[in-house]
Amino acid sequence: MMGLLLSLLSGLIFGAGLAISGMADPARVQAFLDIFGAWDPTLAFVMGGALIPMAIAWKLRKGMKKPLAAGAFDLPGTRQIDKKLALGALFFGVGWGISGLCPGPALADLAIAPGPAAIFIGAMLGGMALHKITVE
Repeated sequence: MMGLLLSLLSGLIFGAGLAISGMADPARVQAFLDIFGAWDPTLAFVMGGALIPMAIAWKLRKGMKKPLAAGAFDLPGTRQIDKKLALGALFFGVGWGISGLCPGPALADLAIAPGPAAIFIGAMLGGMALHKITVE
């Protein structure tokens, strides 16, 4: 139960940060990806800023036997870049570029622009279900 509450709190803080900073705005994301047009570098600063706490977290994780709020770390079993990973990244990138949304901001956008966000989330859930049916 505690893990669920921590996950919910973390998600709320993340979503609030996205909404307050404007990073949940699909137009801002699309402007970031428009490198030959009206490029907006703001998202690059957000990504760059995320590297610092992530580097600290990876360093701390090495000294931990298990996470604070879970029984074990859930890390990928391989570092291999294969066809499935490359295709998944390609589909994610194309969807991100077209819609200006990825899963975190889409959930935050339910509070800001519920119509377009709901369409994206429906498509995302459909893709997840299709993956589950075809892979498992």
